[in-house]
Amino acid sequence: MIPAAPARPQPVPLPSPRWQQLWREAVRDPAELLAILRLDPAGLGVSDAALAQFPLRVPRGFVGRMHVGDPGDPLLRQVLPLDAEMRPMPGFSLDAVGDGAARSGHGVIQKYRGRALLVATGSCAINCRYCFRRHFPYAEETAAAGHWQQAIRLIRADTSIDEVILSGGDPLSLATTKLAELTDALADATHLRRFRIHTRLPVVLPERVDDALLAWIGDLPWPVTVVLHANHANEFDPAVDAAMARLRGTGATLLNQAVLLRGVNDSVDALSDLSTRGYEAGVLPYYLHQLDRVQGAAHFEVDDDRARALHAGLAARLSGYLVPRLVREVAGDSGKRPLR
Repeated sequence: MIPAAPARPQPVPLPSPRWQQLWREAVRDPAELLAILRLDPAGLGVSDAALAQFPLRVPRGFVGRMHVGDPGDPLLRQVLPLDAEMRPMPGFSLDAVGDGAARSGHGVIQKYRGRALLVATGSCAINCRYCFRRHFPYAEETAAAGHWQQAIRLIRADTSIDEVILSGGDPLSLATTKLAELTDALADATHLRRFRIHTRLPVVLPERVDDALLAWIGDLPWPVTVVLHANHANEFDPAVDAAMARLRGTGATLLNQAVLLRGVNDSVDALSDLSTRGYEAGVLPYYLHQLDRVQGAAHFEVDDDRARALHAGLAARLSGYLVPRLVREVAGDSGKRPLR
């Protein structure tokens, strides 16, 4: 009798990093979000149609920074799906900034000389209702697909590219090992001089700034700029401050770009608080964007005259290095267009 082979030990699944677990626990139901904030949905204009078109997703830590009982909370306003999104508005389109026309490869966008922007992924930890890529065809257009091969070939072949920009979605929603696939393959591309990461995760899910991410950034062979995205001072808290300190410890430069949003930050006080609070966390103001006119976001728009007045008021109040540039992105332009 042949003795039975001993049972093969089953591999023990490794626990997910804490940030991924928190990602999975994000609030996705408007009713739950409003219950946490002790708000009655009646009269708020919450829209099932808007939710079906663009799902709600918001990390619980970010919800914890919202004010209980305040239906006009500036953080809540950025994520709550409303009836206003479903009203068609002239001048608002599915591709507000001309990403489609600037596509040069799979998930690669080249609008400006010397720069290649990689739409790394469609995933975000938070779905912002004003997102200019809320209608982007991510299923067909992500640079990380196929182990980044098409993007790597394009960047290696084009020696005019001296800066790679990771965008999305949010590139930090990818595992750090996936990000390292790209940078390892580009490490010997001698024409590259700079590396930039556009991300909201360190603000909305600061736990993403873990040891593995910091080691990856710190080992990159290029100067690194992390362009963060916060629209209101209330988005900063001690956990975000700690994440910013850790990022700065890698040698990365930290900048913030905000979007001017009606009902969120359209006052000199709110914009001043955002710049000063970000600076306290080690983040310099970079851009204040006029809203990209994407379909579904018209209720956030601030007209240009009002935007200029707010910017002038901000410049009169703060030191110059705390005043972001007021700009608009216009399809076909060679750079961001200043509003003067």
